[in-house]
Amino acid sequence: MRIAVAATPNVAIPTLEWLLASEHQLDLIITQPDRPSGRGQKSSESPVSMWARAKNVELFKPKSPLELSPIVPNFDLVITIGYGVILPENLLRLPSHGFLNLHFSLLPAYRGAAPVQRAIENGELESGVTVFKLDKGLDTGPIYSQAKLAVEPTWRSFELLQELAKLGVVAIADAIEKIDLNFEPLAQMGSPSYAPKISKIEAKIDFDLPATTVLHRIKAFTYEPGAWTMFNKDPFKISDAREVDYVQGNPGEVSVVGQKVIVACGNSTCLEILKVTPSGKREMDAIDWSRGARLDQGASFG
Repeated sequence: MRIAVAATPNVAIPTLEWLLASEHQLDLIITQPDRPSGRGQKSSESPVSMWARAKNVELFKPKSPLELSPIVPNFDLVITIGYGVILPENLLRLPSHGFLNLHFSLLPAYRGAAPVQRAIENGELESGVTVFKLDKGLDTGPIYSQAKLAVEPTWRSFELLQELAKLGVVAIADAIEKIDLNFEPLAQMGSPSYAPKISKIEAKIDFDLPATTVLHRIKAFTYEPGAWTMFNKDPFKISDAREVDYVQGNPGEVSVVGQKVIVACGNSTCLEILKVTPSGKREMDAIDWSRGARLDQGASFG
């Protein structure tokens, strides 16, 4: 089968590696144009772009989906993985087997831009991937394959996403085999839920909430966009934590107990802060930060 892949982020790479080694023809990588990034706003290519160049796979960076119209009819199948561009409905019918999407949830749960982050935020114990045929709706197309996994309690969103990217290879392989066997995809069943993109404002930590809720949000929003608060009037990110027994304090109050940095949360609950990124600095262990910060009694986040 002659295949093109439209993708942008790192999570596409396990599937790309599998396709390159498979009996199928991975003949084209479609990715977003290089964009300015970082403090110097230097032009930066996507992880998928760098992978394609390293593997000598033909690469195309259209500025508009309209540029794909004369190209995609040459392929049996186009697979999208985090491409980040809305494709017009007429384009989806041009390859002989249409477009497939690898989505990082068990659809119809968590349709939308941030399925992994929202699953972690909600404390889900199970997650998975879905390969479905793209249609004009938001992640509404019929399903070829799904694969599940248990969510480890310590995983943050990027760690769950890494595992789902590996699992996606299994689901993509299953979907392609079903297409080869003329299997018809099945309509989605069940009540849908939605996973809108996380804004920076939403990622601000509210320590009035119970520790379990705060912890879920820290894990969900690390590292994108980053769970943050304020300390001494400067932005301050918290990237890892765990629940501990209650240490008395007002919500947001931070103290050192033994070798642990403790922050009080709502409902008489607490977190131990493990990893932090103070303003202008790199991520570090919270206990190392506390030594330099010389926390006064009553010091507080927020």
